[in-house]
Amino acid sequence: MVISEREGSRVRRRVWGTAVVLALVATAAPVATARAAGTGAAEPAPLERLFDNRAVSDDARPAGADFDGSGGSLSAADLTAAGWTPGRALTVQGARLTWPRRTAGEPDNVRAAGQSVRVRGRGDALAFLVAATGGANATGSGTVRYTNGARSAYRLTAPDWRTGPLATKAVALPHINTPGGQLAEKARLYVVTVPVARGREVASVTLPRNRDLHVFALSVRPESRGWSGGWAASTSGYTAVGPWTDRTLRLVVHTSAGGPRVRIRLDNTFASAPVRVGGATVALQAAGASARSAPVPLSFGGAAGTEIPAGAQAFSDPLGFEVPPDTNLLVSFHLPGTVTAAPVHRLAQQTSYVSEPGNHAADGSAVAYTSTTTTWPLLTGVDVGGGPGSVVLLGDSITDGERTTVDANRRWPDVLAGRLLSQDEVPHYGVLNQGISANRVVTDRYPGDGVSTDTGGVSALHRLDRDVLAQTSARTVVVFQGVNDVRWGATSDEVVAGLREIAARGHDRGLRMLVATIAPCAGEARCTAAADAHRVAVNEWIRGNEDFDGVLDFDTVLRDPEKPARLLPAYDSGDHLHPNEAGLAALAESVELRLL
Repeated sequence: MVISEREGSRVRRRVWGTAVVLALVATAAPVATARAAGTGAAEPAPLERLFDNRAVSDDARPAGADFDGSGGSLSAADLTAAGWTPGRALTVQGARLTWPRRTAGEPDNVRAAGQSVRVRGRGDALAFLVAATGGANATGSGTVRYTNGARSAYRLTAPDWRTGPLATKAVALPHINTPGGQLAEKARLYVVTVPVARGREVASVTLPRNRDLHVFALSVRPESRGWSGGWAASTSGYTAVGPWTDRTLRLVVHTSAGGPRVRIRLDNTFASAPVRVGGATVALQAAGASARSAPVPLSFGGAAGTEIPAGAQAFSDPLGFEVPPDTNLLVSFHLPGTVTAAPVHRLAQQTSYVSEPGNHAADGSAVAYTSTTTTWPLLTGVDVGGGPGSVVLLGDSITDGERTTVDANRRWPDVLAGRLLSQDEVPHYGVLNQGISANRVVTDRYPGDGVSTDTGGVSALHRLDRDVLAQTSARTVVVFQGVNDVRWGATSDEVVAGLREIAARGHDRGLRMLVATIAPCAGEARCTAAADAHRVAVNEWIRGNEDFDGVLDFDTVLRDPEKPARLLPAYDSGDHLHPNEAGLAALAESVELRLL
């Protein structure tokens, strides 16, 4: 059963209300160009010309910088060890930022005080590389100015460099330098994005007025024009692996959309050190680790390989390669160094392969691939050329494919992708599965830093920018989470507050936001009567809410009419929590495609 957009007038009010707000923001009265003479306002300047604070010190001269006003600073050696070297371009959450090209002890950041910064570009968001000092978040409002004279306001919050959440940091460094010596305490740096008016070229940005807010870099995150997401997976944790020394990973992924070009995305999420990729290829799978034809080399900035700094990501260059929809690809990449831990997506439900020593990315045969893995390390996306964009499914283990047949691609997102391909009523969107087994809306499972055996991911709120807002050509989002929250003690009010925040943040970026009711789970050990009461309360809110653009009533699809707190026996995998493949297919079949 699908509840579409409820009463038409109510939805039109919501949609038109959003459109009017965006129009007012984007077409506000033009702002006269500030001139040094006449207005007294400074002309916009490149950020590096405005640097007025020293954050980075040499370990031998820790007093050479004072980031926080108390003598604390970042270690230059730690930054180098993380791959964050002066002038290094870093891609984080789809935004390209440059670490300041300054040596230790030189000014390398701006204390926000209303400075006007020259920034150019078109995209969906401004990305700030920031941190706060003062022991708490630093928040302030600023202004974006566009080349046509329009302007819009934004609000920026930077977490504190010593106490902010590790779950959302771009990188954590192991030490803090002080004049009295080095402390074994983590220093955090963050990438925070705020929306801009799509389609308008940014000319400059006025920073907030809060001198506890430090800005190291700033750029416009570009939209992924000309690309659709063909496959994706979320980083669910950072685990011990191998160790792998001079090995090639051959990962099997199943496409939703297809196209005439391809690029891959590798993420070094949650890492503390860089990872080197010696070379990479793409091929269509024949069987197992064997390719249908010779794998085709990928490049990174024109080079065969790349180094990905801690917390950053790398996109391969566009490659002319026909990617069929609904097909298994082999994405192979060589790790020439020793890798003892890596960001992974644990529940792949797909057999992938690890080679004997050597670069075997170009091998068409399976001979060198002597062991297997059931996770997807490092690889988080495969994009295809053209297409109408992507639908992003933000979920937990039910979306991730728990209890489905390995290598069969019978997750409900796979079935939904097949439905989209077989019809012409709506565009053939790519379907991006951002489910993580054990994930929650409001609480982190994986703590967000360090090697851990927990692969339940950081909360949906903490991963929203990376796993949804920054996804390639995202158009519509389906949020299907909450059962793990109520099973582990969260209240219905907490879950609803989290869902409302997700809807608001998605709408701020112009996305269509849908929400699914939480499926029943009575009979499972943690799905107590108290937990079910909170589940029912969340579902009541979902069915009547005005925050999302539409509702998918998955609870009604899956429940036993005679015992509505339980899964229908025909859809129960046996653990009373996860639907079987018939139940997952029923979810996908119930989606009214026009809602997408």
